[in-house]
Amino acid sequence: MRVCIIGAGCSGFTTAKRLQDHGIPFDCFEMSDDVGGNWYFGNPNGRSACYESLHIDTSTTRLQFEEFPAGEDWPHFPHHSLIHRYFRDYVEHFGLRDKITFGTAVEHATRQPGGDWEVTLDTGQSRRYDALVVANGHHWNPHLPDYPGEFHGPVLHSHGYRSPFDPVDMRGKRIVVVGMGNSALDIASELSHRSIAEHVWVSARRGVWVLSKYRGGKPADKMMTPPWMPKKIGLALSRRAIKKTLGAMEDYGLPKPDHEPLSAHPSVSIDFLAKAGSGDLTCVPEIERLDGDAVVCVDGSRVEADVIVCATGYRMSFPFFDDPELVPDAEHRLPLFKRIIRPGIGNLYYAGLAQASPTIVNLAEQQSKLIAEHLTGRYALPTVDEMRAVITRDEDKHLGQYYRAPRHTIQVDFARYVRDLHREIEAGRKRAGAAVR
Repeated sequence: MRVCIIGAGCSGFTTAKRLQDHGIPFDCFEMSDDVGGNWYFGNPNGRSACYESLHIDTSTTRLQFEEFPAGEDWPHFPHHSLIHRYFRDYVEHFGLRDKITFGTAVEHATRQPGGDWEVTLDTGQSRRYDALVVANGHHWNPHLPDYPGEFHGPVLHSHGYRSPFDPVDMRGKRIVVVGMGNSALDIASELSHRSIAEHVWVSARRGVWVLSKYRGGKPADKMMTPPWMPKKIGLALSRRAIKKTLGAMEDYGLPKPDHEPLSAHPSVSIDFLAKAGSGDLTCVPEIERLDGDAVVCVDGSRVEADVIVCATGYRMSFPFFDDPELVPDAEHRLPLFKRIIRPGIGNLYYAGLAQASPTIVNLAEQQSKLIAEHLTGRYALPTVDEMRAVITRDEDKHLGQYYRAPRHTIQVDFARYVRDLHREIEAGRKRAGAAVR
C-alpha cells in the first residue's frame, strides 16, 4: 500500500501526519518551495490569495488543530504571517518536512484498469500508487466576470491583490470593487481609507448581511449554536440575534438583502459597515457593461473609475484529472460521500474540499481520520447506493439554509459535519468488523 498526496497546504500536511501515525507509506508532492498553500504570502507557485493586510476571519479557538493547539498568547483573529508560521511549526513538530517533495507538481493522475493510480510529475517521472489524496485547494483558480464592453484601466482579481500599491498603485484612484464576500469587504475597506483611494464603489448582484467578528466583546464564531441543537431552532435564534444587533443593512447605505441572515456563506468584517456608514465607500448595483473610463450598472447609473478589483470567487479545479467524473459539473457541483469520496471510486479521497463555516483550516485534519481508517481496513464504506442516498441527505441538511448559487455547492456547518463524520467512522468500523466475522 502506497498513497500519493497532492499538495502540502493545511489539508495535505494534516493528512500526511495521519497516514504517518498509521504507518501508511505515502509521497506528498508540493509544487511550491514550502508548506502553507493559500496562507503562504507571496507563494512562488502563484496560488496564494493572501494580501499583505489579511487576517483570518475565524477565531483562534475555532481554527487551531486538534493535535497541535495554537499559542495561548495568540490574538483572536491572527494575521496570515502567524498562520503560516503555525503551519510550518506543525510540519516541523511532527517530522513531516522530509516526507514532502517540494518544487514538484503532479501533472496527471490517471486511474488504471486495475484500480491503482498512475501519477505523472512535472519532472517527467511516472509512479504507481494504490490510493490518491487530492489536497490542492479550491481558492486558487480565480473566476473573472465577462462583462460586455471595454475598460481602459487595470482590471484585476482579488487573487492578485497584494496591497493598495501592488500590483496597482491605488493612491488617488477611483476604484470599483466587485463582490461582497469576505475578500471584497476587506479590500474595499482598506482601499477606502481617505489616504488611499479618491473613492471606492462596491458593486454586487445582491445585498448581503455583513456580520461582525465580535458579539458582546467575544469572537462571534464562539457563540455559534451547538451541533446538538435542532438546526431550525439554532438558525431562528441566530437570525434573530443578528438582526437585533446589526439592524437593517439599508441603514448603512447597503442594498437590502433578498435573503435571511446565514442564508449565504457569512460575509464578515470589522470595518465595512463603518466605512459604508461614514460615506468612505458607496454600494452600487451589479455591473451591466464596461464603458471605457467607467462602468455602467444595471440601474443605468454610470460610475467613472480608474481600477476594477473583482472579488468574484474561484472555480474548483483539478488540472491533473482528465476524467470528467472526477471534476465539478457545469453547476460547480461535485457530490462526495462525507465530502471526501466519489461513490464507486474507493481509493480516491478529496481532502479539504468544502466551504466550512466557521473554519476550513482543520477540516482535513478531521477528514483524515476516515481516510486513514479506510486505508488500514478498520473502516468499511457503505454500498454505492447507500453512499449516494447519504450524499442527498447530507446536502439537504447542509445546503438547505442557503440560496442556490455556485458558491454554496460545497458548504458545510463544521461542527455538525464533524459530529456526523465521527458517527460515520464508528458505523464503518462496525461494517468492517461484521465483514471479518
